[in-house]
Amino acid sequence: MAFVALKACTVVIRNLSQTSHSIEVTAETLFEAVAEALAALGANSWVDGIGKGLTTVTVVVRNPVVTHTVKIQDFENWLNRGVMRRTPA
Repeated sequence: MAFVALKACTVVIRNLSQTSHSIEVTAETLFEAVAEALAALGANSWVDGIGKGLTTVTVVVRNPVVTHTVKIQDFENWLNRGVMRRTPA
């Protein structure tokens, strides 16, 4: 298996009342960044009501800066496939 470098990311998620929440995470893949952010924000009492399905998550990867937008539905589909597939591709 090839080595994948950890990347510093800013993940932005809007809750159901359209309040934006951002968090800094370090991850190997796009969907791992989403998973880390959802876990951390889900444990935070200031964050409630993050939607599912077509709700989007924005991940800004630094060095070089690249911005990705992911639907929660696509993330959950990736998550349900299991850990054998490491990327959304």
